[in-house]
Amino acid sequence: ETISAENAVITPGFVDLCCNLREPGNGQKGNIASETLAAAHGGFTTVCASPETSPVNDSSAVTHLIRDGAASRSPIRVLPIGAITRGLEGDLLSDMAGLASAGCVAVGNGSRGVRNARILRRCMAYAQTFGLTVMFSPENQALAADGYAHDGLVTSRLGLLGIPEVAETAAVMEMLLLAEETGVRLHLSQLSCGRSVEMLAEARRRGIAVTADVAMHQLVFTEEALAGFDSRFHVRPPLRGEGDRKALIAGVRDGVIDAIVSQHQPHDTAAKQAPMAATEPGLSSIESVLSLGLELVEMNELALPDLIRALTNGPASALGRTARLAEGEIADVCVFDPDAFWTPNSKTLVSAGRHAPVTDRELPGVVRLTLSEGRKAWPKPAI
Repeated sequence: ETISAENAVITPGFVDLCCNLREPGNGQKGNIASETLAAAHGGFTTVCASPETSPVNDSSAVTHLIRDGAASRSPIRVLPIGAITRGLEGDLLSDMAGLASAGCVAVGNGSRGVRNARILRRCMAYAQTFGLTVMFSPENQALAADGYAHDGLVTSRLGLLGIPEVAETAAVMEMLLLAEETGVRLHLSQLSCGRSVEMLAEARRRGIAVTADVAMHQLVFTEEALAGFDSRFHVRPPLRGEGDRKALIAGVRDGVIDAIVSQHQPHDTAAKQAPMAATEPGLSSIESVLSLGLELVEMNELALPDLIRALTNGPASALGRTARLAEGEIADVCVFDPDAFWTPNSKTLVSAGRHAPVTDRELPGVVRLTLSEGRKAWPKPAI
């Protein structure tokens, strides 16, 4: 088969460090087949599967279940992330040796924190003995409490409980200090605060082995997206202010933040139609990551090479892997037309979750071809 790439950009396949495939369990929200096809539509050839499944991926049996499902129904590579504590409860350590031998590429606690610093220290020390990277979304649960959105003007206007910046920065500092002591490879996932970027840069200067990512929606939207009671933008960590958004973009541009992730969390309609504060957090975002990034490029907020790096070699390096185009390499490739447009809607979106960050508006960047491990993943191969 000959494929024309005229007027297109050819890059290594995108790598997503934070993706919820909703399987096992939660079949009403999505499954391995639907969400990996959505990822391929977005140009991704590798996704890291969150441990927040039902049952939780805290055992080799669940890891094998995910890998077997991916082997038979996914057009792209799926790398499981194991739960660092049993049931993601933050109390008892999981069998990290078993998770690693079953194929987990890292361990973490999903979007949940570890309340007890002593347990967090033990988690890191134990993971370090097996050479595992630990991935955490930094949040001090006591400070975040029952918050819904950024503790600022919008929460005041809407009468919602806020999540202060220090809920993240206090957790970032704690994790950096414990990583420095234990020597574990730490990955801070889904940063939302400009101050966190400063702390990350300082930690790098001190020689701490730490990488980090940010969700695309944190680079595009602010707390004002919630002003109209739009429950799509109930995300965790919350969207923050314009100053934070610009600082996060600068972090990507300067290479302090290694990767941009989708933080893809598909939901059924009911999960987003409850009263505002009762809705479940998360966006169905993996199909629009590239397009939203290209809009940042158009606005001169991010250069195209920086965007591509943060979607390819940046996240791959955080996993100790590479993402490159070279003769003789297995073909993980994304071919996209930056000057073509598409409109996310019920007819064009593949994910089972339809609460995309942008709908019914033209977006730049059409993925013409996704190859994963040498096989066509998008457009969907004919049966």
